[in-house]
Amino acid sequence: QVQLVQSGGGLVQAGGSLRLSCAAHGIVYNINVMAWFRQAPGEERELVAASAAGGTTNYTDPVKGRFTISRDYAENTVDLQMNSLKPEDPGVYYCYADVRTTWASRYASVWGQGTQVTVSS
Repeated sequence: QVQLVQSGGGLVQAGGSLRLSCAAHGIVYNINVMAWFRQAPGEERELVAASAAGGTTNYTDPVKGRFTISRDYAENTVDLQMNSLKPEDPGVYYCYADVRTTWASRYASVWGQGTQVTVSS
C-alpha cells in the first residue's frame, strides 16, 4: 500500500513564502499525476497545481506566477513552493498522486494527510 507523507506548511505573514513537500512511501511501480489541492473551511477541495508524468504542469489562475510545483521522478516526491502568499491562500493543503503498484494494476488515487497553511495579514 502506498502512502503520501507531507511536510511543511505552517503560519506565515502575507507576502511571505512556504514550501510544502510530499513523498510517496511503499511499493511504487509508476506515478502518473502528482498534485496539490487546497481545502478552505466550508469549501470543497480544489486543485492548486499539478504535474503530469510527461513534465507538463498546470496551475489554477489565482496562484500562477506565485506558486511552483516541482517533482522528483526518481524519488517519487513533489514539492509546492508558495511565494507572495495572500490572505485568500490559507487552508489545508493535500498532496495527491495517481499510483500504480505493479505493471498490471490500474492507477489508484492516493491522498496525503493534509497540512495547514495559515497566512496572517
